[in-house]
Amino acid sequence: MTSSLVLVVDDFDDARELYRACLEHAGYRTAEARNGEEAVASAFALRPDLVLLDLAMPVMDGVEAARRLKADERTRHTPLVALTGYAVARYAGAAREAGCARVLIKPVLPSDLVSTVNEILGRVTS
Repeated sequence: MTSSLVLVVDDFDDARELYRACLEHAGYRTAEARNGEEAVASAFALRPDLVLLDLAMPVMDGVEAARRLKADERTRHTPLVALTGYAVARYAGAAREAGCARVLIKPVLPSDLVSTVNEILGRVTS
């Protein structure tokens, strides 16, 4: 059985590297994008099982990327998890309205990140 593919989207290299390492250690395959525009193009091409999406990025922010992913037949059913450093209700609300299943506030503990992805993808851990 092939492991699930998670698209990790963040404009900060260190953040992408940390999320990727955590997810790969948990047995997931990963792909990366640096902004919302790359995220949309990568999601259309790769059809990931889940997209981990930073909200504050250049070129196209995560909320707009989420709207585009949810509006397209190819990615409409792909779960989106938003990441934000803004612990403000309006950012979480905008992400949920755009179609994000969850909003995680940065900094995210690796165990919380992996457990959220596991839960959304229905993966049972021992």
